[in-house]
Amino acid sequence: MSDSDFLASSDDDYAAPPPAPKAKARGKAVAAAAPAAAKPKPKRAPAKKKTAAVAAADAMEVDSDSDAAPPRPAMSSSLAARAGSTGKTVEETYQRKSQIEHILLRPDTYIGTVEAVDAPMWVLNAANEFEYRSIHYVPGLFKIFDEILVNAADNKTRDPSMDSIKVTIDTEANLISVWNNGRGIPVQMHKEEKLYVPELIFGHLLTSSNYNDKDKKVTGGRNGYGAKLTNIFSTEFTVETADKDSGKKFKQVFSNNMGSRTAPVISDNKKGEEYTKISFKPDLAKFGMTSLDADIVALLKKRVYDMAGCVRGVKVWLNSDRIKIRDFKAYVQMYLKNQDGALVHEVVNDRWEVAVAPSDEQFRHMSFVNSICTSKGGTHVNYVVDQVVSKLQEAVVKKAKTAKLTPFQVKNHLWVFVNCLIENPSFDSQTKENMTLRAAHFGSKCPLSDDFHKKVLKSGVLDKLLNAAAAKQDQLLKKTDGKKSSRVTGIVKLDDANNAGTRQASKCTLILTEGDSAKTIAVAGLAVVGRDNYGVFPLRGKLLNVRDAAGSTVSNNVEIQHLKKILGLQQGKVYKDASSLRYGHLMIMTDQDHDGSHIKGLIINFLDQFWPSLLQIPDFLCEFITPIVKCTKGTREFVFYTIPEYEQWRERTDTTSWKIKYYKGLGTSSREEAKKYFSHLDKHRKPFDPCTQEDRTLIDMAFNKKKADERKQWLATYTPGTYMDHAQDSISITDFVNKELMLFSIADNHRSIPSVVDGLKPGQRKILFGCFKRKLKGEVKVFQLAGYISEHTAYHHGEQSLCATIIGMAQDFVGSNNVNVLEPCGQFGTRLQGGQDAASPRYIFTALPSVTRRLFHPQDDALLNYLEDDGQRIEPAWYLPVLPMVLVNGSQGIGTGWSTSIPNYNPLDVVENLRRIMRGESPEDMVPWYRGFKGTISRMGTDRFKVQGICTRVDDTTIEITELPIGTWTQTFKAMLEDYMTGDAPVIVDYKEYHTDTAVHFVITLAPAWANADMDALDKKFKLTTTLATSNMVCFDEHGRIKKYASTTQILQEFYTLRLAYYGKRKEWLTAQLLKEYSRLENRVRFVTEVINRTLIIERKKKAQLCTELRQRKYLEIAKDGSLKEANDDDENEVEDASTTGFDYLLSMPLYSLTLEKVESLEAEMMKKKAELDYVLSQSPEDMWQTDLDAFVADWHAAEEHRVANETKGVRRGAGAATAAKGKGKAAPPKRKAASAVDASDDEFVATRPSGAASRS
Repeated sequence: MSDSDFLASSDDDYAAPPPAPKAKARGKAVAAAAPAAAKPKPKRAPAKKKTAAVAAADAMEVDSDSDAAPPRPAMSSSLAARAGSTGKTVEETYQRKSQIEHILLRPDTYIGTVEAVDAPMWVLNAANEFEYRSIHYVPGLFKIFDEILVNAADNKTRDPSMDSIKVTIDTEANLISVWNNGRGIPVQMHKEEKLYVPELIFGHLLTSSNYNDKDKKVTGGRNGYGAKLTNIFSTEFTVETADKDSGKKFKQVFSNNMGSRTAPVISDNKKGEEYTKISFKPDLAKFGMTSLDADIVALLKKRVYDMAGCVRGVKVWLNSDRIKIRDFKAYVQMYLKNQDGALVHEVVNDRWEVAVAPSDEQFRHMSFVNSICTSKGGTHVNYVVDQVVSKLQEAVVKKAKTAKLTPFQVKNHLWVFVNCLIENPSFDSQTKENMTLRAAHFGSKCPLSDDFHKKVLKSGVLDKLLNAAAAKQDQLLKKTDGKKSSRVTGIVKLDDANNAGTRQASKCTLILTEGDSAKTIAVAGLAVVGRDNYGVFPLRGKLLNVRDAAGSTVSNNVEIQHLKKILGLQQGKVYKDASSLRYGHLMIMTDQDHDGSHIKGLIINFLDQFWPSLLQIPDFLCEFITPIVKCTKGTREFVFYTIPEYEQWRERTDTTSWKIKYYKGLGTSSREEAKKYFSHLDKHRKPFDPCTQEDRTLIDMAFNKKKADERKQWLATYTPGTYMDHAQDSISITDFVNKELMLFSIADNHRSIPSVVDGLKPGQRKILFGCFKRKLKGEVKVFQLAGYISEHTAYHHGEQSLCATIIGMAQDFVGSNNVNVLEPCGQFGTRLQGGQDAASPRYIFTALPSVTRRLFHPQDDALLNYLEDDGQRIEPAWYLPVLPMVLVNGSQGIGTGWSTSIPNYNPLDVVENLRRIMRGESPEDMVPWYRGFKGTISRMGTDRFKVQGICTRVDDTTIEITELPIGTWTQTFKAMLEDYMTGDAPVIVDYKEYHTDTAVHFVITLAPAWANADMDALDKKFKLTTTLATSNMVCFDEHGRIKKYASTTQILQEFYTLRLAYYGKRKEWLTAQLLKEYSRLENRVRFVTEVINRTLIIERKKKAQLCTELRQRKYLEIAKDGSLKEANDDDENEVEDASTTGFDYLLSMPLYSLTLEKVESLEAEMMKKKAELDYVLSQSPEDMWQTDLDAFVADWHAAEEHRVANETKGVRRGAGAATAAKGKGKAAPPKRKAASAVDASDDEFVATRPSGAASRS
């Protein structure tokens, strides 16, 4: 047996507790009645000091009323009176008990209740299986058994060679014994106590070997009660031990609740055995029992099985039968007999072993601390559970971002098993059911591995949590349910059908329109079909994508609340028909453009997510189609419902005399057209086919945020020219997704992702085209420019969006554009708020800087492929700048299935790399670069870069921040500083601001707790380090195909190949143009010369005759479109009425052209064109590109010099000296070195601080 009940401290003396203090006098009468109370008490002679053990023995032998007890002070008359009033004497009322008497009298404090209770418990049934059932048992009896069992387990800690525990439960004899073969208790006489050690630790209270808290022990015994409690509550208690070291065996029998004992029997240990055996007969009478019944025995046996599972390396026998549990995992599996494969187990280290399994909506645990069964858990269980719960919460959010479960809700789905060894554990009571020791004092850690967490996620717990989250969401959504009623109130914009919610509801159709203007069209159409069976409700823009939305987001969405009330939808209900709804049909009436298709898809997605059964009801969901293009010619009319369908018609039709009208939205239709639509309702109303499983899969793919990769594959199947054939009587959802919604997705990507050729998105390209078409040179108001672009480029979206794009293209603050292609004339936003502080478009102006035409050369304009929209020529498919602008200005965007993130790079680095490729060299790797950024950007890996701001320590409590990472704006950083000044643990005490709209400068006073923090810690705390990634550089290539680029080198190489080819085309075009101009001038000179020399007579001849003669003389003929046509010999046979416009460039020359000066001027102009032509012919495509690059670089340097000069001129003197003078007369600090090589304006921080510097505290 364990020697856990070793010696108590010799200073402990519980034999004679001090007398109770004298009662305080109450009132004057009491004081008068007991004047002696005021007298000082005479000092008692000091008693001889006793050891704790002897004192305890004395206490057992001395009765509370015996003469050996110390004299008690006299009691006041009032106390005596109160005692007498109960009918008892003072001696009967106030008693002192010995410790054993107190334990027997108040057992709850020590072993728990001795009354029988009914409670659900895990027990061992007749089949030797664990069973959870309600039992009738006495907790105190269970506790005294457990004390002996834990002592046996403790011995394994003291003696690692111990390998056996044998437990016998004899219900007939009312005898329980526990034997272990660990090191025996020393059979030696204790020199101070004059007792054998086994008798000392089992026969005297408060004796233990665990009182030294400096010793880090992982045993169960701690307070010096333990096995003595078992002794006290037994009629017979026998201690047997064999000590190998002393060569002795010890046996002693206690009886009468430890009131009597036999003399120890000491014998020789000839075989050198080591063991300890405790046998006891519980005092059943004290537990209100007559025998060990079946319930308590089942509980005790189960506790023996606990030992087989939680004590490593020990074989356990129960009633001579070996328990077949080899380890803790096998033990845990006895609880999970119906959950095969659900258990996740890990031996973390030599002190921690953990297992987790799913639970049925109730948190369960089984835990052991140093072999003690902590049935109520405690800090050790929380320590493990918190780790598991944290990972599960992350996984739930990752799987379903809408699922928000509290830690408590997650915990309710776990069954956790913990077996641990804790140093010097503490509990909330002697019953040791709940451990209270803080985790910091466990003496070990239990870091669960990533592999363990992954297995937990796959164990079924995550599925249960997701189901629970869905159930919680449904419960939340039920609060906004509608119902079938004849009237709905509180929805002002609803024009309800008169029969909605009545017996005629199944005949009613609710028309959902895209906005209020579309509602007007629908209401106009109701004049045809009537208001009884048709209702109209306008949607405010696009409906929420509910597939990944949180339950609270959906339930709080006003549009969805209104739809549920209008239709009478009830959450979770499965509809076999529409009889329980307020409307029998739902008709979607949106614009026929891409955004209208998206709105249709969102409504279908809404129904599929919550009421898929509605989509299976024939004719419930339908759409109302309207024209997007109408072509008329006289009485002939063609109506097109999709752009691809119209484009195919246009390609095979001469549209010269046709009137083409583009319907940008339903608002374009007139009231008469609306009535016409509703008059032919069968033609415009298209029902959706009942939804199939394939349809549902496609809807999920289209709207599920986690299906981005699947959407990429889906979009890859797109074939240009695909469109929805609205000639069909009905539409399948599969066709809608693949032929209509796909067009929106393609358009969405085109709007969001740039072209690798020019680095522009369509909106930006339209703006550039408008500026070039307008030949913009002077300043123009942004709002006016937006109007011009909208008119001349067929821009189909709001002008506010266009204004924002113009402002973005003109911004030049740090973190925006490296090369702004528009000039910011006014307040276009600064780094203070990341451009959000731009003025209204009505107040600011822009212009086209010279550098824009250096990048987008005018000579390339004629080579581009211009698009056509709404019957007008608009911007090209892409421009072709001299640099890959997608690298110069970067790009960010999120489309459908695709997103892109490309950082900015130094234009000079890009130029140099292009020149390297021209020389046949490989381009060098580039590091992102932002104009004006003073911090550093360094490579962290293949596709990651570290962006570092600038922080300098001025002294122990002061730091100076002079640059923030890219994308961190000054105002945002200031808001963070404000937060850091508040709270229980402030980070800073004060800060001062010296920055401008272009430069950052904070001087910060740190709180004492952060005064000694190193720079790495400060960088992390103030978020001065961020990262940039080049792992998602997605662009459209020259052919309009979306493509992911692995590196900047790949972008450069692809751009180089295309750009060089177009320099060859530019040379060809320039040669043709110059040759045409030269030929034109040459023909003019010849014509004038022949007229002067009278070789050619032109007067008094008809124009047709002259044209015939000029053809015969082989003069160059120039058509109206500028094309050249040389006369052939066959032209002599040409009829007289042939075209006479080809020679207008000659015949329309003014008369003064016949003068000598004009002839000489024409000859000089001709020679000049000849020289230009010769120069172009002598240039290679590479030479032409080098010339353009030189021109750009010269403009770039000039612009940079101008920018730096302006910033330096605008800097207020003395910002840096703010860190110097914190009080009067203090000297300014020495000038600091520049923070980085790029910092050209560091001197701004050296001079004296301005008097107007701001300060916040």
